[in-house]
Amino acid sequence: MKNTTSKQSKHSNIGRGARRTLALAGAGLALASCGGGKTIPDELNTLPSYLGAITSTNYDGASDDLLTAGLGKTGLAAAAAPAYADPLKPTAAELRRNTIYSNYRGVLDIAANSGYGTLYGPNVDAKGNVGSGEGKIAGSEYLAYSDDGSGNQNVTLMVQVPAGFDPANPCIVTGTSSGSRGIYGAIGSSGEWGLKNNCAVAYADKGSGIGLYTFDDDGVNLQNGVRAGRVAAGKNAIFAPALSDAQRAALNADLSGRLAFKHAHSQQNPEKDWGKNTLQAVEFAYYVLNEKYGTLASDGKSHIVRFKPANTITIASSISNGGGSALLAAEQDSKGLISGVAVTEPQIQPKSATGYLLRQGGVAVAAQGKQLYDYFTYAALYQPCVAATAANPGRCAALVAKNLLSGGDLPAQQADAKARLRAYGWQADSDPLQAAHAGTNILVAVTYANAYGKFSVADKVCGFGFGSTDASGLPIAMPAATKANSFATQNGILGGVIYENSVGVGGVRDPRGYVFGTSPSSALADQSLDGFLCLRSLATGVDAVTGAPLGGELAAQSARVRAGMAEVAATGNLRGKPAIIVHGRSDTLIVINHASRAYLGLNAVAEGTASKLRYIEVTNGNHFDSFTSAVPTLIVPLHVYLNRALDALYANLKNPTTAPLPPSQVVRTVTRADATTPITIANVPPISAAPAAGNLIEVKSILTVGQNVVEVPN
Repeated sequence: MKNTTSKQSKHSNIGRGARRTLALAGAGLALASCGGGKTIPDELNTLPSYLGAITSTNYDGASDDLLTAGLGKTGLAAAAAPAYADPLKPTAAELRRNTIYSNYRGVLDIAANSGYGTLYGPNVDAKGNVGSGEGKIAGSEYLAYSDDGSGNQNVTLMVQVPAGFDPANPCIVTGTSSGSRGIYGAIGSSGEWGLKNNCAVAYADKGSGIGLYTFDDDGVNLQNGVRAGRVAAGKNAIFAPALSDAQRAALNADLSGRLAFKHAHSQQNPEKDWGKNTLQAVEFAYYVLNEKYGTLASDGKSHIVRFKPANTITIASSISNGGGSALLAAEQDSKGLISGVAVTEPQIQPKSATGYLLRQGGVAVAAQGKQLYDYFTYAALYQPCVAATAANPGRCAALVAKNLLSGGDLPAQQADAKARLRAYGWQADSDPLQAAHAGTNILVAVTYANAYGKFSVADKVCGFGFGSTDASGLPIAMPAATKANSFATQNGILGGVIYENSVGVGGVRDPRGYVFGTSPSSALADQSLDGFLCLRSLATGVDAVTGAPLGGELAAQSARVRAGMAEVAATGNLRGKPAIIVHGRSDTLIVINHASRAYLGLNAVAEGTASKLRYIEVTNGNHFDSFTSAVPTLIVPLHVYLNRALDALYANLKNPTTAPLPPSQVVRTVTRADATTPITIANVPPISAAPAAGNLIEVKSILTVGQNVVEVPN
């Protein structure tokens, strides 16, 4: 059973910029000072000014719950998603259930042989004990928008408070969404750990959630996922593009099934606020907890603050984009809200690639500290060649024709493509996984070009748009049922990439999606190479083929993109907070030499000997745990190490003396022979409290080099 209420907080009349303030709670509750008869004011719980109406729902832990939406371990593992009573009009409760189902499975491998139900999963308790139950967790859930009053930001924040929350041992864990996922994006990662440890979990969709706008019906998603018309939704929409009616009509007429979505088209570069959004989620959690457990003040309305950073452990956590958000939040934490950080595979972009040197096995790595859009647009050129087949070798051949690739036949060209990726910073461990990432990187490259440049959907940057497509890549109207359940099924990067500048047979416009099939269309033959070369030029500021400086509109667009890239760069200064970063050596999406290793080096520059950062590098760890069953001979589930990092940090924050942080190290895992072989603890050994010398990762200041050196063993 559940009980839902929605209300505007009684403190909503407090002016913008207000935070918790000191106020007299009344003479009856004020404490007398030792002299002079003065009183010490109590701190009253105050609603942060950026929060809108708060919706709260209680879940009984049987018919519905915080972690599994009533599905339990068994339901989350079911092959088919739960059915809607009416697929064209799913209810908010049905959408929440299916959103949790898809997001949990989106970040974890739910196959039993891959560790689900034994190493992780709802039935595995906080101490790692495997239970026979379904792992449902009762408690309360609170939702609100963070916004400036315009309705243009509408970052969704959520707080889950498990029924087992202990006011005598309060803790908060952040769960900022990974990728471009919505508010439940971290439910299966840091969210699950927090709930099992009886912590409140503070979630944020970081302004890149499921904000789908469809042109053909002028439709939007509301905060609860239900579809509505843009005009009727007003300021309650997650996202609607800033366009005139004439622009909407023209864009709709120009391309069937055209879509806009928030991460790409909000024109706000949401990533620049991911740290702030995470901190806002923590403040929301403090507000909720103090309303729920704080003593009522003498006015009978306000609550006296009970929980504050001085008496509450708060861990910033999550994975991927959410992990990067946690690090940025710690860097920006001027109020001391965060106690420590534990993240895996963080998408973090150091502001500098200098001042430190990365070495593996005593040899400098090929490249370090490049920004995300830089290496994503590079991957979007060469990964499709690695994925090419004899039936469709077009991308490789097109790169050769432009003198961007070498090789007399397809195998030689693919070998050269892999070599170029390694030279740009990828590990050799990623070679077998490059082809599988081609489809992801083309979506991300187009999305981040729009986001960093703060472009409108009407700008059609480098000729790309988004829309629904059929099996051949042709644009079609998004089916009504797909729209209706988009909140539950989409990951924030919606539909297919469509190259609108494509020209097919006879010079006729042939705007098809990016697919790996064969087609007479020249764009499909080389998989829209001209468009991706354009995106690459935006990253570098020079022509991707000739190296000549850009001019005109393309130069202006490149300047906008590179300005947006600069807005999201990390300083490396964690303010002395204890932190553990875990990253898989085989990560083929977020490259370790450009992300976690580089961040470790930058942190050494920023904090020096005061740093409390530890870096754990896991062999055979990949960005997507959902690949574990598909390629069991190549990767192991990294999620196991998120839980272990959180365990280690939590113990350290409780008692730094008896539970010191583990040293930085390489953890050497063992892959399986095949998917039918169950994974065991032997495949994923623990993080060592005293690693062997050959596994230690060290940061040294070497005079002969003149900078900090990060030494990673082979």
